[in-house]
Amino acid sequence: MSGTPLNLEIRVSRPAGGPLVQKYLEGDRTVSGFFSGHFADPAAYRAKAGEVDRRFSRETRERAARALRVPDGGDPDRVRAFVEQGGYVVTTGQQPGLFGGPLYSVYKGLTAIRLAQALEEVLGKPVLPVFWVASEDHDWAEANHTCIVGVDNELHRPELSAPREDIHPPLHRIPAGAAVLEIREEFLQNLPDTDFSKPYFTLLREAATDGATLPQSFAVILEALLGPLGMFFTDAADPTVKEASTPLLLDELERGGELEAVLARTGAELTQAGFDLQVALMEGGVNLFLEGEAGRERLYREGDGFRLRTSGEHLTEAEIRERVTRDPSVLSPNVLLRPVAESVVFPTLSYVAGPGETAYYAQLAAYFQAHGVQMPVIYPRYGATVVESKIRKVLDKFSLDVADLARPFHEVAAAIARDEVPDEVRKALGGLRGAIAKGVGELQGAVTAVDATLKGPVQHVRSQAFAALDDVEKKVLHALKRENEIALSQLEKAQLHLYPQGKPQERVMNPFYYLARYGGAFLETLLERFAVTLD
Repeated sequence: MSGTPLNLEIRVSRPAGGPLVQKYLEGDRTVSGFFSGHFADPAAYRAKAGEVDRRFSRETRERAARALRVPDGGDPDRVRAFVEQGGYVVTTGQQPGLFGGPLYSVYKGLTAIRLAQALEEVLGKPVLPVFWVASEDHDWAEANHTCIVGVDNELHRPELSAPREDIHPPLHRIPAGAAVLEIREEFLQNLPDTDFSKPYFTLLREAATDGATLPQSFAVILEALLGPLGMFFTDAADPTVKEASTPLLLDELERGGELEAVLARTGAELTQAGFDLQVALMEGGVNLFLEGEAGRERLYREGDGFRLRTSGEHLTEAEIRERVTRDPSVLSPNVLLRPVAESVVFPTLSYVAGPGETAYYAQLAAYFQAHGVQMPVIYPRYGATVVESKIRKVLDKFSLDVADLARPFHEVAAAIARDEVPDEVRKALGGLRGAIAKGVGELQGAVTAVDATLKGPVQHVRSQAFAALDDVEKKVLHALKRENEIALSQLEKAQLHLYPQGKPQERVMNPFYYLARYGGAFLETLLERFAVTLD
């Protein structure tokens, strides 16, 4: 699936987040206490490696290795060296998305690969990049769709309907069904037939089948894309992962009130420091989900036991433990406990996070410690804005930068039209406004000497005159817009590529748009550009 040198402009940056994330990126000391060292400091990773070595033996690394999948094109010798030499992992992860989801899942993986390479040089031991497929998630509405600009230059949003609207099981429990086959073919019709596209068509057909779940399909796609570049994979519902993390989950069940208080204290510290909490803390909420009558349900402490949030079923701790003994997969961590579970299963040095994840990790340092684990170093992922040559031509035509198209299109179009008002019209309107202002001022001075109450009518004349001129200017702008309809249509399409649905490209666009056009060189170029320097 390799490609050729790209005729693309790729703007690499770290995605913007809220004030907390921005301060972390800047190395601001006011937030450093909420994290485990700075992401660019080698000493932070060395310290974390020492903590990992105190918890992980060869046996527990062997267990971690059993939870890893080596994709086609991956190197199993790397996993053996990881066990034998006492290696580590850099993790990242994402909720599954239809046909691979948006671009940022790929960007997270590429960042993790580069960070693992850099850490190997710093530590002198194998460091494996690992992608955690969050298959236990139950938010079908976030996972069941993707977006792509088709060959018709329009945005398409294929979407799978939920099997049932009233029950929300983990995604790994739900086969996609026959509907995915039709949606898959419609998606493929929106991709161009190029020198590079055929292997990707094959990949999509092999991954998205009626018997596969969304997590399985997602994993097949990402393994094919990132596996040859060095990425390894695991799944939240993998039996080895569940076996290794179940003691932690049961500890959370037993100590729910105590651990809620730990999170509340950190939450109060963040609030007092002027930051909002990324993850709201629910009173009585345990950071666990149990599969019940309504699917995957949040547990709440109630009386001498627990209540399932949706169905309302009441269970004792003993009853929950009995269910878990029969089937460990029925109990799973929420968004706050999942990172701890990951660090219990794997010797994790660092987690490659998006801005939202970076913000919620700030809530977790003391929570990790309460579970006997030091929080990993949080490495903010890279992002990219891809500007094709056809888009660059449109931007240059209007003397615009990429960021200019982040505004609503009507504002962009109005600004373009205003800039194109002929100088003679602009000067005439300006001169007339100045003359009216001067004349009204003179008239106002003259009439108020006769009767002070005449000031109001004169001001009304001024307002009417300026309103009429504004109306003329608007009509001039509308006329220019009509004349530039074709050009503005080009600009609108450029915005569709850069900010589909008004959002950054990486949060909406499916990677197969670029893979079908540019081949594997697209990923190789991104990997090269996502350079990691630890200093």
